Amino acid sequence: TRRINNIRMSRIKIDYGIDLGTTNSAIARMENGEPTVIKTDLRDSSIMPSCVGFDRKGTIRVGGEAANGLRSDRKNAMKKWDLLESNYFIEFKRTMGTDKKYHSSNMASDYNSEQLSSEVLKKLRSFISDEDFQSVVVTVPAKFDIRQKDATLRAAKLAGFTHCELLQEPIAASMAYGLANKSKNGFWVVFDFGGGTFDAALVKVEDGIMKVVDTDGDNYLGGKNLDSAIVDEIIIPYFEKEYSIESILEDSNKKKILQEAMKYYAEEAKIQLSFKNEHNILSDLGDIPGEDDNGEEFELDITITENDLKKVLSPIFQRAIDITADLLKRNNLPGIKLEALILVGGPTYSPILREMLEKQVRKPDTSADPMTAVAVGAALYASTIDLSEEVKEVTRDKTKVQLDIGFEASTVELEEWVTLKTIPEKTEGTIPAKVFAEIVRNDRAWSSGKVQINDKGEILEVKLLEHKANSFEVTLFDDSGNRMECQPDTFTIIQGSKIGSATLPYFIGVEVKRRKDGRLIFTSANGLEMNQSLPAKGTLNGLKTQKQIRPGISSDVIKIPIYTADFHSNGSRAIYNEHIYDAKITGDDLPTLLPENSDVDLTMTTDKSGRIEKIEAYFPYLDHTSDISIPEDVMTEIDADFLYNEIRKAKGTLAELNSNGHASSEEIDNIEKEVEYQQQRLDQGTTDYDRKKEVLDNLRKSFKKIDELNDNIEWPKLEEE
Repeated sequence: TRRINNIRMSRIKIDYGIDLGTTNSAIARMENGEPTVIKTDLRDSSIMPSCVGFDRKGTIRVGGEAANGLRSDRKNAMKKWDLLESNYFIEFKRTMGTDKKYHSSNMASDYNSEQLSSEVLKKLRSFISDEDFQSVVVTVPAKFDIRQKDATLRAAKLAGFTHCELLQEPIAASMAYGLANKSKNGFWVVFDFGGGTFDAALVKVEDGIMKVVDTDGDNYLGGKNLDSAIVDEIIIPYFEKEYSIESILEDSNKKKILQEAMKYYAEEAKIQLSFKNEHNILSDLGDIPGEDDNGEEFELDITITENDLKKVLSPIFQRAIDITADLLKRNNLPGIKLEALILVGGPTYSPILREMLEKQVRKPDTSADPMTAVAVGAALYASTIDLSEEVKEVTRDKTKVQLDIGFEASTVELEEWVTLKTIPEKTEGTIPAKVFAEIVRNDRAWSSGKVQINDKGEILEVKLLEHKANSFEVTLFDDSGNRMECQPDTFTIIQGSKIGSATLPYFIGVEVKRRKDGRLIFTSANGLEMNQSLPAKGTLNGLKTQKQIRPGISSDVIKIPIYTADFHSNGSRAIYNEHIYDAKITGDDLPTLLPENSDVDLTMTTDKSGRIEKIEAYFPYLDHTSDISIPEDVMTEIDADFLYNEIRKAKGTLAELNSNGHASSEEIDNIEKEVEYQQQRLDQGTTDYDRKKEVLDNLRKSFKKIDELNDNIEWPKLEEE
């Protein structure tokens, strides 16, 4: 216990970082100034499957054990083609911030994504046996929306963390790469293709100071899509050729059971073909339960070559490359001018992807470990973030002399100023009249010597090693040279790279009615534009109320729909963007009557992760400001029939555009191909919760393009008429 307390009490920064991934997760911490990935309980591995399950005894299984249970459950469902019901769950990160429920019959209970994610966080936390810590940095995809970030914070709270900071995954990877890389100027692109999400981030580096200038991505593009494609386009066609499975494919539930059971083989093939030219999927007789329509047992014997895999995976990888190319294009930056293309995520080991990137963007830099770079970067970032006051008070050992240590946590300079002062009011007992401090760098090659300090503060200059996380120990002495215990007694300064503030990965705005045609459109707040430095504050002035609001009448409501949106979304139909929640003001919030058509000025403030933390509405007519409560909202499941109807509408509109001849046939063809692809994705998984969300997201992009074409042809049509 004494050892645990000594370690815990010495920390001044958060120091712990967690990469909470879709398929795998990892935890890292700062140890003697170095970011260290903590080994898991799975064969000395640095990563752990993000899988959670509940066995028959009600025991919670997390990681490798749960992954094995999931594989077994998926196969067993084929025995009788029963409803696919498992007590083991994975890829729930893709449904964060939604109302998706995962039912466990062993627990007779439903769990949402944040509850399952909290179990992953708890398990990772358990690998730290020498220290109790309550603060952590958790990474999230750059394109995570506000609801998904809110859900991640709730998961951290459920896991017992008092203080949690969110960090965008590409920024974490940039920090890990930047510490070891000696190139301190230029542009980098972080290509983060994970298990369930894809992010591309453009990073500008000037004299070692890193700044994310633009991001893009897809929350529904990742390794899961690759596995599904291998199942749908290689394994199931093999079964169709070798067995009679018509009844299975016609039943959406049976088809899903088959798809889920085959994912293990698909993932194995994907991994193996990252390191060799061909792989044979061979199952033993009886290894795959169930029979076909003729009562024949299933076996797999497929040799997959790299060329076979290229046909299936290239279109998925191409979507990520297209996003990256668009990112570079809008920043007028050809790939040849990039200093580095940094790969993050297991799928980036694929030689297919690396070859495509080299041909279309530039040769990737493979110096960073794609599997652990995000966790390492999260720990580095955590070493720059102060513990919250709440955590400091809980962990404060007042029997030691309390110190206030002030310093820049990251720098591009070789010397830095550090301030030291004692805090008598936080220290039990009397602090000697004379106190001396000595700062020693952890390599023992530099020391400040003994310098007298007091409660007013003293400034010392420390020397730093280049391209290192420099750790320093602080020792106190009394006038007689006796050592005195102090807290904190260590600190770390990262030399050679400095992270700028994160940027807003989307526009934040509201739905308004356009005067000229009554169309409900998205309008971004001034100051909350995409790539704005965080934290940020945005305003929307001159919004109009559509009805009067009577004071004290709770049924009189002003509803302000708040959305996030991507590039080129201003003026687009609001429904083609991501609705986050409705800000509501009722008569209870107003002192007197607010007439119809009154002005409303809206102010929204975000935290440094891009979450909205405060909304204010000012009413000039009343000279009154109301604080608007921010709801805990989640997205509801999308109906497949609704999506099919949207696809039909898109096809119908495209046919009309094509017939009038005013729009480019090439543009129409490109949109048609995209809509057809989304229909194919939907056909392959009508009951897949997050696939339906993926289809909706991509259909919205197509509808925006269709609307843009419509707007562009209105004037030529009018001229002709």
